[in-house]
Amino acid sequence: MELSNQKPRISILISGRGSNLQSFINACKTGELPAEICLVASNNPNAAGLKLAQDIGIATACVDHRQFETREDFDRALLNKVQSAQPELVILAGFMRILTPVFIQPFAGKLLNIHPSLLPKYRGLNTHQRALDAGDSEAGVTVHFVTAELDGGPSVLQSRVAIVPGDNADTLANRILEQEHIIYPLVASWFLQGRLKLTQDKVYFDGKAAPQQGIDYQTPQ
Repeated sequence: MELSNQKPRISILISGRGSNLQSFINACKTGELPAEICLVASNNPNAAGLKLAQDIGIATACVDHRQFETREDFDRALLNKVQSAQPELVILAGFMRILTPVFIQPFAGKLLNIHPSLLPKYRGLNTHQRALDAGDSEAGVTVHFVTAELDGGPSVLQSRVAIVPGDNADTLANRILEQEHIIYPLVASWFLQGRLKLTQDKVYFDGKAAPQQGIDYQTPQ
């Protein structure tokens, strides 16, 4: 029987070390994110984040993508694992697989990703070096809803980071990662509090349409 005081459940998908996973664990511990991580799932059996979750008693699952002939077959198996955990929100945290509609559609409006650029700039990989090569004065990170378009779902929140003389891809990445760890659990909290919704590919925050490129984190909320 479901208890009335049960916390909202989130599932987190990872492929590697789980840097953002740790930020979610911390936020749940402090109460900043009033939620329970019900499952950490990975496509990589050697993902360090799986052990991180296991060591503190979070349920884990591995669906090795190399065991499937097609992306759709993999997504179907992953979907079964995640749905069995009954999450209210699914978080992609360094999950290095391009999901198909087989997985995306059942979680439409309940699936979030974080991308290390100020979308719509620099979709895909090597975002920090691309910002440097373009001579940009700033870079940053975007939390967005996931759709079938790669890194193209509606943006929720962006945090901007100034590019300073002497920056390289690593130094810039480190400063951006600090912002990722702040804004990603924050967006999840907004969603679980009912403040954030996706309606017909439009993001609404506290009942008002969000800017197309997302809310600017530097603006007080």
